Amino acid sequence: MAEEEKKKEKKIIVDEDWKQQAKKEKEVLAAQEDADKEKAKEQSEEHGPLPQGNFAALVSMLTTQALFALGLLKIKGQEEKEPDLALAKYNIDMLETLEEKTKGNLTSEEELVLSNTLNELRMGYVKIAG
Repeated sequence: MAEEEKKKEKKIIVDEDWKQQAKKEKEVLAAQEDADKEKAKEQSEEHGPLPQGNFAALVSMLTTQALFALGLLKIKGQEEKEPDLALAKYNIDMLETLEEKTKGNLTSEEELVLSNTLNELRMGYVKIAG
């Protein structure tokens, strides 16, 4: 009798409805994943290829952020905002830190770009803050 109980315990009953439902859910998830991939691809095509990641791009990124914070760069159609001097100073400080930490490790062209950029941003900051 104990042997009969073991046979009953080992018997697995598969619910066909459950299998079909799981299959449908898997298909829906796969379709959703494909749609998400397509959307991501379309978004990447909207802004075009990204520039090469290099020192000049890093300086440019921080400079752009500082210019936006100072209100010297604006997005077309966006309402006018007051300059955010604290954010501008932060980005200028980041560029100064970059200059300090890379001293002696930059090409003369990179040094010149960084130095000129910092001078221009500092003058813009003083003009806006004053």
